[in-house]
This record gives sequence, structure tokens and C-alpha cells, in this order.
Amino acid sequence: MNPSRQFILRPVATSLLMFAILLAGLLAYRFLPVSALPEVDYPTIQVTTLYPGASPDVTTSSITAPLERQFGQMPGLKQMASTSSSGASVITLQFTLDVSLDVAEQQVQAAINTANTFLPTDLPMPPIYSKVNPADTPIMTLAITSDVLPLPKVADFVDTRLAQKLSQLPGIGLVSTAGGQRPAVRIQANPKALAAKKLNLDDLRMAIANANVNSAKGSFDGPARASTLDANDQLRSAAEYRQLVIAWRDGAPIRLADVADVADGAENNRLAAWVAVKGVQKPAIILNIQRQPGANVIETVDRIKRLLPQLQATLPSSLDVHILTDRTTTIRASIDDVRFELMLAIALVVMVIFVFLRNAPATIIPSVAVPLSLVGTFGVMYLAGFSVNNLTLMSLTIATGFVVDDAIVMIENIARYVERGESPMQAALKGSEQIGFTIISLTLSLIAVLIPLLFMSEVIGRL
Repeated sequence: MNPSRQFILRPVATSLLMFAILLAGLLAYRFLPVSALPEVDYPTIQVTTLYPGASPDVTTSSITAPLERQFGQMPGLKQMASTSSSGASVITLQFTLDVSLDVAEQQVQAAINTANTFLPTDLPMPPIYSKVNPADTPIMTLAITSDVLPLPKVADFVDTRLAQKLSQLPGIGLVSTAGGQRPAVRIQANPKALAAKKLNLDDLRMAIANANVNSAKGSFDGPARASTLDANDQLRSAAEYRQLVIAWRDGAPIRLADVADVADGAENNRLAAWVAVKGVQKPAIILNIQRQPGANVIETVDRIKRLLPQLQATLPSSLDVHILTDRTTTIRASIDDVRFELMLAIALVVMVIFVFLRNAPATIIPSVAVPLSLVGTFGVMYLAGFSVNNLTLMSLTIATGFVVDDAIVMIENIARYVERGESPMQAALKGSEQIGFTIISLTLSLIAVLIPLLFMSEVIGRL
């Protein structure tokens, strides 16, 4: 048994094959995504329902509980966790790993549709869900501050200009904001003024709701022409709300400004974020950027950094964009460190072989075979959908020892025949034939030792 015989007898074909493997590996390496850990699809879905003004108790009883009853009937659901706060309900659903994310999404959508009849009718929007990976932290976090503009105005610029442009970049999966401060009109009723006008809070609420409805108005139908009625009855600023007529008393209008304080403000003034700029704490809007599954995290962050100066030029000069966190800093450092260890291992192996064999040709062989084996592996990694991460680089470092062991055993056996006076060709044929089966059996035994890792369950098994 001599698998090496055909390669020994055909050195030109062998050299061309090695060159092809080298090119394929180098080309594949350029397209391999880079990340901290391998891609593992966690079938996790997060359902968010907004109900402004509701207390945590109301949110729990009217939103979270009906949704949980429907979600609990879904097959394959492993864990369900919910958080009910003032004006918001967040439910996180984790499915078993044998359930695909697309199937889980369909089940969640069907459960939301069923639960709609049990939810409050005055919800500003239906429950929204998103596919999330709890282990996929933001690759970059930005903070936007301003010494001049109020935070609601800053949040408007971030939503309409910064976040949308960043979302269009290749490799960006999700851009989310934190810190609240979405623009809104805040109305603070004056109970004494309402009582003096013989009004109550419910009268005020009904008047505001009825005067701010964006709905169909109707139409005029004639024998030859039909006309649709339309009117702009959407109130968008505090000045427009102040002139709103709440009721009529003694033939005179009672406007909202007479019984309440109206001001432009934030939708939830209890949400905020701060950032330290040169040692000074400033209120800010936080922008979290997550990558798409399989995207090269380093290339994606580099694209963001190249685009940021252009985006900042389109924003008002009073807005400052700061980079809070850059996840690629640790990823670059750890991967560079593993690469250095890999190169150091190859160099030490070649040096040890030269010290013991004192033969330049015998030393050149492993110094070519080991890097070629590693570079060729990148091509297989690309076809298998792997990424360059700490685990794959660690496995390559360990595999270097396997390749070196085989190379040393083969070279020593061939060198033994050369020292006995055999020609290099005969020594290579005899030595490789004698040791070929041993090397194959050693490799298979190493694979067999690692096979139980493939049968581990849950996330650890996926990794």
C-alpha cells in the first residue's frame, strides 16, 4: 500500500497540484468570514408590544398574559421569558435546536394572529417580532450627542439619516437605537382648570382622540363624477394641539391650552443614555449595530468606519458621533495572536527537524508540506461554510501537529534508506511504501478519537 507512489513518480504533476491547492486556499481565505466564534443558529425570536401609558400591571394582564397563553401551545418551544414594564412587553421565545428558525417564525406569527382578539383595541401598533441571536452582540456601538439640539431632535436625525444609511451597508443585519427620546407631544392636564370648566379627564381624552384620527372621510357620488373628501386632521406639533377645541361653554370654545400644559418632548422621558466625552457625562442616543449571519465582521466594521465621515458631513454640525465599542478590537487581537502561534509552531517544527536531520532537502519538505496543508484547508472550510474564528484557528494549530508527525515519520524512514546507500528515488519509494499504511492508520485513529464530539447536544454540540 503506497498512496505516495504516483506523486513520487510524477514530480511535475505533483508540483502543479500543490500550486493549485495553494491558489485555491489563498482565494478561499479572502472570502472566509471572520468572527469570534462559529456561526450557530439559535432559534430564538423576540416579540415586542408597545402600549404607551400603561403600567406594568396593565401590560402584564392585557398583553403579556394573552400572548404567553398562545405561545405556550407552540410545539418545539423550549423556554419562554417575558418582561413587562411601563408601556412595553417583551417576550423572548427559545426553541429546541431541531426546529428551524423559519418554522419558528411561522408559528409565532400564527400565535400573534390568534391572540389579537384578546389584546387591547387601542394598541398603537400590533406586536412585532424579530429573529435574534442572544450570543450575537453588537459589532459596533455609536453614541450621538449634541450640545445645542434637544435629544428628541437628535433621535429624529439618528432614525431618519444615520440608522437608515448604515442599514443599507453590506453585512449589516440590524441597527437599533437605545436611550429613548423619540419625539412626541406631551399633554399635562390641569385638574383645577378642568373642574372650573365642568370637564373631566375622560372628556379631555375623548376630545383629543376624536380630533386626531387619520381615517377615511367619505365621498360625493354624482351621475357623471365622484369626488373623494380629504382633510389634514393629523396634529403633529404642540402648537397645533394648543388650539384644539375641547368643548363649548356659553357659546365660547374651550381650547386645550386653557386646561392643560402642552409641549414638544419625548415619548418616554424616563428612558435615557449617557456617554462620557472627555470626562464629562452627556445625554446621548445609542446606536447598536449587529451584523448579518455569515458576514465578515472585520470587513463590515471597516465599511462602517469608512462611511461614518460621509454620514457625519450630512448631519448638523452640532451633532457629534462617537465610537463607544468596537468588537473587532478583541477579535483582531485574538486572531492575530493565534496566527502568530500557528506560524511559530511551523517555524519551531522546521527548526527541530533541521537540528536532528542536518539535511537541507529533508528540512525543506515539511516546511513546504505543513503550510500547504493548512492553506489547502481554507478551501475546504469555504466549501463547508466555516469561518475564521478562535475555534477553527485553534483546530488548525492542533492539526499542524498531526501533519508534522506524519511528515517526520515519513522523512525519517526515507532518510534511513538513503543512509544505507539507496538512491533518493528508491529510498522514497521503499520508505513511503513501508510507512504509508501506518500514517493512514494514525490519521484515522485521531479522527476516531474526536468523533464523540460530533454527538454532543445543544449549543456546545453545534459549536
